This record gives sequence, C-alpha cells and structure tokens, in this order.
Amino acid sequence: QVQVVESGGGLVQPGGSLRLSCAASGIIFRIYALGWYRQAPGKQRELVAAITTGGRTNYVDSVKGRFTISRDNAKNTVYLQMNSLKPEDTAVYYCNADRYVMEPAMAYENWGQGTQVTVSS
Repeated sequence: QVQVVESGGGLVQPGGSLRLSCAASGIIFRIYALGWYRQAPGKQRELVAAITTGGRTNYVDSVKGRFTISRDNAKNTVYLQMNSLKPEDTAVYYCNADRYVMEPAMAYENWGQGTQVTVSS
C-alpha cells in the first residue's frame, strides 16, 4: 500500500509559480504510474496531471501549458511545477500512485494529507 507525503503548497499571487513535491513509500516506485489531483471547496477531487513509468504525461485541459509533472525514481518523488497560477487553481493538491494507469479519484481509498495551494492577490 502506497504512503505519500505532499509538500510545497502555499499562498501565491496570480501569475506566480509553485513546485509541489510528493514523496512515496511502500511501493516499487519506478513501476508505478503517478498522478496529481486537486480538490477545491465544494467540488469533486479531479485528476490534473499524470505520468507513466515511461515518462509520458497527460494533463486536464485547464492546466495544459502551465503545469508540468515530473518524476525522480531515485528519490521516489513526483513533482508538479505550476506556473501562471490562477485563482481557480486554488485547492488542496494530492498525489497518488497506480500500478497501471491513473484512475479517477473515486478509485482510491488511500490518500495523503494533501498540500494547500491558494492563489490570491
């Protein structure tokens, strides 16, 4: 069972940048797909970025061109570089792992504590 610890969130002005980190344990990291999710108040948790074991990436349309997901197998860590942040990016961000492909959030019962990202002037 994967255990994750997310970090790197904070308060940032519109147009700013943040880099989120997620350290995973309990799995053979390099053979797992990884994903970043977010949940805004009153909304469902959504998958925003995913990366395969081979490094292929996929993004929800609302973050394409602004967010970049990457992984460091040597450090068992997945990152989310977020640029040109908008107020609508405000949410708690979570990461998770899957042996095959990242699924919608409802497929997973085990989550970390998440990291809060607030975009506001």
